[in-house]
Amino acid sequence: MTELLLVGLVGLLVIAGAAVLGPRIGVAAPLVLVVVGIVASLVPWIPDVEIDPEWILAGVLPPLLYASAVSMPTMNFRREFGAISGLSVVLVVASSVVLGLFFAWAVPDLGLAWGIALGAIVSPTDAVATSIVKQTSVSRRVIAILDGESLLNDATALVLLRTAIAAGAASFSFWGAVGDFAYAVAVAVAIGLVVGWLNLRVRAAVSNATVNTALSFAVPFAASIPAESLHASGLVAAVVAGLVTGIRAPRVLPPTHRLSDAQNWGTVAFVLEGAVFLVMGLELASIVADVQHDHAGIVPALLIAAGALVLTVLVRAAYVVPLLFGLSRRARRQAGLQDRLEEYRAADPDAASAALQEHRFGRRAPSERDLERFGTRVRQTLADIRYFAAAPLGWREGTAVVWAGMRGAVTVAAAQTLPDSTPQKSLLVFVAFAVAGLSLLLQGGTIGPLLRRISPPTSDQAAQDTEERRRLMGVMRAAAEQVTAASADAATTTPRTREELEATDPAELRAWFGREKVRRLQVLDAQRSALLDARDDGSFDAEVLESVLGNLDAEQIALELRGGPTG
Repeated sequence: MTELLLVGLVGLLVIAGAAVLGPRIGVAAPLVLVVVGIVASLVPWIPDVEIDPEWILAGVLPPLLYASAVSMPTMNFRREFGAISGLSVVLVVASSVVLGLFFAWAVPDLGLAWGIALGAIVSPTDAVATSIVKQTSVSRRVIAILDGESLLNDATALVLLRTAIAAGAASFSFWGAVGDFAYAVAVAVAIGLVVGWLNLRVRAAVSNATVNTALSFAVPFAASIPAESLHASGLVAAVVAGLVTGIRAPRVLPPTHRLSDAQNWGTVAFVLEGAVFLVMGLELASIVADVQHDHAGIVPALLIAAGALVLTVLVRAAYVVPLLFGLSRRARRQAGLQDRLEEYRAADPDAASAALQEHRFGRRAPSERDLERFGTRVRQTLADIRYFAAAPLGWREGTAVVWAGMRGAVTVAAAQTLPDSTPQKSLLVFVAFAVAGLSLLLQGGTIGPLLRRISPPTSDQAAQDTEERRRLMGVMRAAAEQVTAASADAATTTPRTREELEATDPAELRAWFGREKVRRLQVLDAQRSALLDARDDGSFDAEVLESVLGNLDAEQIALELRGGPTG
């Protein structure tokens, strides 16, 4: 027991040390941890580390993906869903097949089915590994695409892995594989939606912020465990529950609960991410020992891994180039509709109703709810047009998307779930580890300098953020004026000067402070509601809006902590 505690203590210190040291030496902290783990695994007196892969797949990934989904701007996720779904499904399948052919050729007596199984293992990008990219100068739109891809592509890879293993046992059916994938995703989405909704209903009834956060720790597992028991994707279920929570929490949970969630989940994610990278490096010695025990050559395995890594980059580039071309064409096509949509938005209700009725089947008159949905859709589409125009995807962004597709601990963990009957299992596990390690060290170690060279930071983003804040202040000012106008009589009883305050009766002063506190809370609620409406319409930059919402939360918490006129 003491040894385990000592290992845990040393691990926490190493993770914290890497987070401090990494920025000072210009190397991402995850890379520092991988290198530290690899070096430690080669020290003779440090015992080999073998981690049950289920701890990673079922115990670590669900909370990490849930935390990423909660914090991800859902409007940007919707806007980039076409790119995200293509990268998460089509690219993973294509990479798995191409890599499967390569592995079947490079590894004697492996066979195509087991080659595709290994291809599925090394195809998905890693949600933890892509955290390296966030420390670079890459655009926010690229971050949204990479985040969304890493949230969903694990599910495709794991379903494909199970299918390929079944094919290796001579029980493969193409349409059965398609049905299994559709079932795994559909059931997971349904469970994630239900768990996300129930999670908010239950936590909204809990007044203690600490208890609320403790309940939030159970949410990703409450989604993933039932999904896995029904042979669906637990990771997709955890992601969907996180997206639901991220959308609804600002309207349902009080600021104290959300602040507690953010702080505690930030710590949990920091420790888990660090542990994943550190353990990945520490496992090297045991994986190498297995390969040597089975009399497989290390150098040929490294050459196979290097070839596989080159193929992953080439296949990714071959897919991303036409993808970006298609996204650019879509953006131009939408921009052509801007003038007409502006006319719809500026039209009076009767004109909007007539325009909508003209395009409806049977020319049915629209209801008020239909008109409301139509107006929302018009506002969202106009916001999408501005979003795509402000952040076009050129060759620099394409380079970032291609080179940022790193593999990580998910690849290593998935490889170790291969059944014992797998041909040359130890060799396949080592190849998977080598691909992930080389990807992290080569791509992760060069992504920062590469992006700084081809796309150096500019002052444009700061200027855009300033303009966004100015517009947001206008929305907040309008919301505050509506509340103030509704309670204009309060201004006549407000003490104006220090002398008036000192001369005011204490009981009257306390009553005034109480009224003022209530009024200010009403203003904050109105401002938050206006900002969330703007968020749902996609009218503002997601990160800037999130920052302003955080300021509102902090102001409300400070106001609620004040006990009276001396607070």
